[in-house]
Amino acid sequence: MVENHQRPIWRGHLRLVLVSCPVALYSARQAAAELHFHLINPKTGNRVRMVTLDAGSEKEVERSELVKGYEFKKDTYVLLDDADFERAKIDTSTVLTIDKFVPADAIDPVYYDTSYYMVPDGEAGQDVYAVLREAIGKTGRVALSRLVIARRERAVAVMPSGRGLVVHTLNDPKELYDPDEIFGGLHTPKPDAAMVKLATQLVDRQTGRFDLSDMTDRYEARLREVIEAKLRGEDEPEPAEEPERDNVIDLMSALKRSLGDAPAKTKKQSAAAKLKAKPTAKRRSA
Repeated sequence: MVENHQRPIWRGHLRLVLVSCPVALYSARQAAAELHFHLINPKTGNRVRMVTLDAGSEKEVERSELVKGYEFKKDTYVLLDDADFERAKIDTSTVLTIDKFVPADAIDPVYYDTSYYMVPDGEAGQDVYAVLREAIGKTGRVALSRLVIARRERAVAVMPSGRGLVVHTLNDPKELYDPDEIFGGLHTPKPDAAMVKLATQLVDRQTGRFDLSDMTDRYEARLREVIEAKLRGEDEPEPAEEPERDNVIDLMSALKRSLGDAPAKTKKQSAAAKLKAKPTAKRRSA
């Protein structure tokens, strides 16, 4: 197994009925590659330090001295320590029990939140883990479960990814805006069939294989260029032009032009395809 220098964010057991194995979750996302900025006082060039103040006395308080409190009435709190949170543990604090399986496309992508890599926690669960990963992968389904993470029970989806399993926390429907509030005001006319046909052809001609490079943050790369130019004392790159919002175009004309610009099979490729098809036809007639 590849050596992992991360600390697990959750440790417990993955359970399917009577089958279980010890597992650990590791964050799938690393922020180390991102650009990080500090707040600077432009008059002095110094960083600004955020100070934690007591709201009543306005005296500075060390963060290590702070505890969590629940406001049960205005400006009145009940204080909670680690022992209180420990007493609140439920079964999903340590056991990730698979409740059921659903088709992979049954979950709207808007519900997916954070991803975690799940691996066997030690040698004991290697065989069970491998069997479950293979079985879930063969069915093409997603396992639904729950776990307590960051002191909150979350619904999660478990699915194979490469040689392992990935856990995706799912947004609670109450956390999401009602789509009808956003889409309900749309008054779109019935689309013209000819235009839909052209747009479908455009989609087909632009279809390709998904590649990880498709997700590259080009804005961050551009921002790095700006930073490096400033460090060298050079002129920063010019910003890209933003299209006009009130630009009214002939949609049919734009679709036709787009089909002309889209990558398509060349005449040579089409001719080669026809030549390949001809010998087959001759063999059938013979």
